[in-house]
Amino acid sequence: MTSIDEPMTEAERERGQDRDRDLERDVPVGVRNFRDAGGVGTLPRGVLFRSAALHGLVPESAEALRRLGLRTIVDLRSDPEVAERPDAADVVRAGRTRYLHVPVFEERRWPADQTELYPLMAERAGRAAVAVVRRLSADDGAPVLVHCASGKDRTGVVVAVVQTLLGASEEEVLQDFLRSNTELGLTGSPAAGAAVAHGSLPVRATHLRRAMLWIRSHHGSVSDYLLAHGARSDFMPG
Repeated sequence: MTSIDEPMTEAERERGQDRDRDLERDVPVGVRNFRDAGGVGTLPRGVLFRSAALHGLVPESAEALRRLGLRTIVDLRSDPEVAERPDAADVVRAGRTRYLHVPVFEERRWPADQTELYPLMAERAGRAAVAVVRRLSADDGAPVLVHCASGKDRTGVVVAVVQTLLGASEEEVLQDFLRSNTELGLTGSPAAGAAVAHGSLPVRATHLRRAMLWIRSHHGSVSDYLLAHGARSDFMPG
């Protein structure tokens, strides 16, 4: 790893809080569930962002993303989702930003039951998580923005893997994960028996715990999970 595996100093944490306040004033219009995923473990602020899809960007919002200095966008959506709603080209092709399409599911087919979905996402998300770690480690790879459709499920698992790799506690990871409910207005429970679109289902701590349990039960650790999906050993924190 580069400097992202070094513990953050108090001054760095304070600068991160200042950056948070700036980010809150400059959240891109047309991008849901957008936030900085850093400031936990040894992952600093300003290098890893997460959001929903970028197809709804308006020009002024594209400029707001450029001001973040994004170098990489990792799109986790399926092939049909990308074909129907591609990321706004003026962002993807802007400056030195590199676009990587690394789908968790290649087709738009996955379990409706989230207790089944999350372990399956853990099984399928390794390649995407490795892509994020590689770009964070590259000299010209960060800042990185990771997104799916709503930015809560596929993005939640991939970001949780990276945060855990870099020393974030379960409490810190879950706090960021559950914030999607507030950002997307998913604070209530659907009525029993009601037909609810997948993107309207709130996330639960138990969902992410099931995904992380799958990783540890099948690979032993997050580091070994990433190594099994193609990460180099020198990418792993020492």
